[in-house]
Amino acid sequence: MTARTRLHDLVERFVTRRVVLYGDLVLDRFVLGTPKRISREAPVIILRFETQRDIPGGGANALANLAALGATVLPVGVVGDDEAGGSLLGALEGAGVDTTGIVRLPGFHTVTKVRILAGGAASLKHQVARYDIEDCLPDHDGWREALLKRLAAVAPRAHAAAVSDYGYGVVSAEGVAQLRAALPQGALAVADSRFGLESLGRVDGATPNLEELAATVGTVPRSDDAIAIAAETLRERLGARLIVATRGSEGLTLVEEGKAALHLPVFGTDQVADVTGAGDTVLATLTLALAAGATPADAAVIANLAGGIVVTKLGTATVSRDELHRAIDQAPFVHD
Repeated sequence: MTARTRLHDLVERFVTRRVVLYGDLVLDRFVLGTPKRISREAPVIILRFETQRDIPGGGANALANLAALGATVLPVGVVGDDEAGGSLLGALEGAGVDTTGIVRLPGFHTVTKVRILAGGAASLKHQVARYDIEDCLPDHDGWREALLKRLAAVAPRAHAAAVSDYGYGVVSAEGVAQLRAALPQGALAVADSRFGLESLGRVDGATPNLEELAATVGTVPRSDDAIAIAAETLRERLGARLIVATRGSEGLTLVEEGKAALHLPVFGTDQVADVTGAGDTVLATLTLALAAGATPADAAVIANLAGGIVVTKLGTATVSRDELHRAIDQAPFVHD
């Protein structure tokens, strides 16, 4: 069996897999407008509103990517009992995600990243401003107990789990430990955390970017060797089986226990349209490939292809199995 055939078979197996997504759920809201004039009240452009697009972001973007690739997703997270929370749940349901396991918390404002985009009616819109709605989860543990019960209920049915920690308080070391304990033997838990990986306790894999690796070694690694050393240091600290370090326009690096580092070049053009949510796509695709029985090396190749595809799309986006199949056929670093 050739490498391409093996990767195609793994992608087709995605539709048979069940994956837990435990993490911070975010709404990405894009408000699009056309420049109208300069305000008389302040030196700012007045936009004429055109439309609003609400898209799953953060851990919810990883959810949407898993669903777009055909997996059955088992979400564990929190949204507010507000308009943004309703919109996020609606977007996830529209993507085929069963949202019944997501806790809807009264009084909590759903984490929302609002991007204002402007441009001519017939031109591309460019981001001109952004504001974030970030709330603190309440101190009482009722919602956390509900999440722990949900983890205990769904993890035994999963082939793998993805942990998406954006630092908003949903993910905890206790939750990660319960998740790993409840997963079937051989099922891996892969984490992506914004500067908090080592606080989550032991995980089976992680997908840090270079900035997050810098938190491990104290400086941003640049060369292949430096990145491999930093990733191996992090792997040992986490007690993990593998680390996939994402490197933007330079692809990614895989380190796994007892093997030489694997450096993969970026797939496609290095002219990036938008990196929004690319890390979520890599987390989702890597975890799903491992759930489908891929070796870490094959899973890293598939995740690298997915990352190369998604950064060519504007805004928060997902990748399909058809796109992955085409990429497998086209990638020069995948050998027949």
